[in-house]
Amino acid sequence: MLITMCVCQRMSFADLLPLARANQWSLEDIVWETSCGDKCGLCRPYIRRMLETGETVFRDIITE
Repeated sequence: MLITMCVCQRMSFADLLPLARANQWSLEDIVWETSCGDKCGLCRPYIRRMLETGETVFRDIITE
C-alpha cells in the first residue's frame, strides 16, 4: 500500500511539498494553512518526514 496524501483534506504530499518549501512552512504552519493533519492526524508523521526528507510517497506505516 502506498501512502501519498492527507485523506481528510484530499491533498497529495506531492502538491503539499512545494507549497511548504516555497513558504518555509513547519508542520504547524501546514496544519494552519491547509488543515492537513488537523482532523484525524494520521498524516502528521508523513508530513513530518516529508519536510525532513522530501519524500512524498511512503511504503511503510509510520507511527510517532
